[in-house]
Amino acid sequence: MKILMVSMPTLHFFRWTNQLQNSGHEVYWFDISGMSIKVDRLAWVNQKIDWKLKYHYPGRIFMKNRFPIIYKNIQKFNERETATVFEKYLNEIKPDIVHSFALYVSCTPIFDVMKKYQHQKWIYSSWGSDLFYFQNKSKYLEDIKKVLPRINYLFTDCKRDLEIAKKYGFEGRFLGVFPGGGGFDLNEIERYKIPFEQRKIILVKGFQGRSGRAINILRAIEKLKIELSNFEVVIFGADIELSDYFYASDLSVWKNITIFRKISHSEVLELMGKSLIYIGNSNSDGIPNTLLEAICLGCFPIQSNPGGATAEVIQHQKNGLLIEDCENSEEIKNLILKSFSLLNNSKIDASEYDFEHIKKIVNQKYNLVDDTK
Repeated sequence: MKILMVSMPTLHFFRWTNQLQNSGHEVYWFDISGMSIKVDRLAWVNQKIDWKLKYHYPGRIFMKNRFPIIYKNIQKFNERETATVFEKYLNEIKPDIVHSFALYVSCTPIFDVMKKYQHQKWIYSSWGSDLFYFQNKSKYLEDIKKVLPRINYLFTDCKRDLEIAKKYGFEGRFLGVFPGGGGFDLNEIERYKIPFEQRKIILVKGFQGRSGRAINILRAIEKLKIELSNFEVVIFGADIELSDYFYASDLSVWKNITIFRKISHSEVLELMGKSLIYIGNSNSDGIPNTLLEAICLGCFPIQSNPGGATAEVIQHQKNGLLIEDCENSEEIKNLILKSFSLLNNSKIDASEYDFEHIKKIVNQKYNLVDDTK
């Protein structure tokens, strides 16, 4: 079977696609950004990349950075149309299935082509905020209502998004709930784990921006200077907004707190393997892959619960704690205090997130689509 993946180049997409390696399927990737160079970790995949620009003229990057308005006008003539290139590629390889990842990124730009080829089977994977957040934006909601009735098959990373998809016109076949990047190699990450009783780190995901609410975690931590004096607080992935808040606050002089901007994925996993508690907070997401990784590495999770998605994984006060109001730092403070009484009795079985386990089921789902004539 020929499968044509349509996606931006992201870690989650690469991990998901690698579930199909050695599956017997012929896999193609149409890089919707059109700007990527060959991705080595997908060396076994036929890659349609670097198609966007007609000319890589000298000084292009300099002009983009220094004269953005002029650059934008030039690009109107220098960029190929996504739908045109995609249609040509679709007809060239004649796939059995097209699989798009994220609606507004990889479905909307090719919708007119997919509408034209009604016989073409189309899978859509909903990730994170893809439906939950963007249903509240009128322009994106128009796209959601336009695209979903054409979709034949759906993967989501939480049950919540299936109900949202149905609300806005999806009538196809649901293929199930899976982590956005597939499973995790539990044997591989075992090397990062230290015994639970030796852990002293409280690990904080430092995203603010559009949907992250890490500043509210820091506000909670500021109120716990005495209670956290015997712990090490580590913030990773801090963006500029979060960093600015941190360095302007009293936290910047705490001796037991460390902040990192961008660190590698392996460094994140290493931190998780040493952490007692993991805290993530946002106003919109599905099931965060970072949360699942923290669970797989034995952290006690405290996580926001937008639209009830996280409650599909965490049972409040049993195997973790749910932040119901992501804007309420007092609630987060109380949850951190509450976690200390639950640490020794709260474990989540991570075996269901094992890469080989999920890979087997996902491959069955693709075969199911192939059998649907």
